[in-house]
Amino acid sequence: MLHVATVHWQDERWITPQLKFLRKNLPEHQVWASLNGIDIENWREEFNFVEDLQGEHHHKLNFLAEKILAVASDDDLLLFLDSDAFPISRIGPEVLEGLPLLAVRRDENAGQPMPHPCFCLTTVGFWREIQGDWGIGKFHWTAPGGDRLTDVGANLLGNLLERGIEWRPLLRSNKFNLDPLWFGIYGDVVYHHGAGSRPAISYRQTIIQRDAIRKARDAAVIPASIPLLGKFERAVRYRRAEKQQAIIQGQVLESAKILSEEVIASILTDDEFFRRFTESPTE
Repeated sequence: MLHVATVHWQDERWITPQLKFLRKNLPEHQVWASLNGIDIENWREEFNFVEDLQGEHHHKLNFLAEKILAVASDDDLLLFLDSDAFPISRIGPEVLEGLPLLAVRRDENAGQPMPHPCFCLTTVGFWREIQGDWGIGKFHWTAPGGDRLTDVGANLLGNLLERGIEWRPLLRSNKFNLDPLWFGIYGDVVYHHGAGSRPAISYRQTIIQRDAIRKARDAAVIPASIPLLGKFERAVRYRRAEKQQAIIQGQVLESAKILSEEVIASILTDDEFFRRFTESPTE
């Protein structure tokens, strides 16, 4: 048996395509879900377990895992899945390739090193053994820009590192990209839309905007050693750059929204929509 733990937030459009691709590509399975901002009664029959769980994303994943572990056997498979992600090829124990855990790793998003909860496959027994936890804060990493970060999956990475456990990362394998971060194919196994239920601003984009503001400030002509004028020029340049980047951010969001709606429309109408990303434009 394979148990799926998934969290849907404020957008029910992802439920139908996700369930469709699960039925197509998974062996016998059960789906355990949290639906927030969605009428559960409209979907109750589609899930083996469904509740409107409270808390942050990692709290909901951990709660669903606890419910699954209470009834599942060690040999059962356990799949964690974001609402806007689903398998595009057959999934079974063989995809683990002899390792205890497989997960998307989003190197393209400022070098995120952790197993990502958008798609993570393991066994119930292994999750029990390591006392799996999607929480944040106990483990941090340093991003290319120098920031110390933690996110959902960070504690899991720390757990694996401490135990010296090797895991299989699924890396972005798109042959065609509408965007360098969104609409991703990973290991030719899974599709992850990205920001499917929220505004499409990423840490990667935040770094770009922050660096642009800093460069504008540091381009000041008046030396900082001239106290009043130097400070004034840098403040003016900083504020102007902030306003400019706010405009750019709005444009980025609008462009991402247009692309997202286009791809969602194709997901809802075409079971082979992902070929757009897995095949070279020249093929």
